[in-house]
Amino acid sequence: MLRIRNLEAGYGRLKVLRKVSMHIQPGEIVTVIGANGAGKSTLLKAVSGLLNGRGGEILFEKKDLRLESPERVVSLGCSLVPEGRQVFAPMTVRENLILGSYVQYRRKRRAEAEEDLGRVYRLFPRLQEREGQLAGTLSGGEQQMLAIGRALLSRPRLLLLDEPSMGLAPLIVREIFAHISRLREELGLTILL
Repeated sequence: MLRIRNLEAGYGRLKVLRKVSMHIQPGEIVTVIGANGAGKSTLLKAVSGLLNGRGGEILFEKKDLRLESPERVVSLGCSLVPEGRQVFAPMTVRENLILGSYVQYRRKRRAEAEEDLGRVYRLFPRLQEREGQLAGTLSGGEQQMLAIGRALLSRPRLLLLDEPSMGLAPLIVREIFAHISRLREELGLTILL
């Protein structure tokens, strides 16, 4: 599903990734582990189109993502849940989730987007309970669920999760990782975290 060969990427003159290669088969959960500053977030940004790779290739279902815009990467079926959750704090939970459906709305699939919203609410019942609440007032764990739910509404086949346990209590981390396992089992997602 995803094959990265000799990827090089960085910021300005700073080269962060040097000759990175990896592959992920459909249905796998693959975890990249490393110290702070090792390039984990840079790798996910390069795959998602937020950062242009300087060399090598990123093949998602045999399509090279290196020259694609983030919007196009999402429409191809690859969504990123960013580090730090990055929910839209002054918007409600529902409004945040609807933003994740923009691919479906653009394709004039409103009914499918509403169906997907129901599935996210079944996966994360707390989000439905807090549907009208401002996202910035949610707990850290609830914000992480919201960020994951928002990404799911684009109907990805590959879900990229950047530091999904950052800043969360151990009990909440266990709950988030249980949800991640369910995503693979119930939706058949491939996950890179």
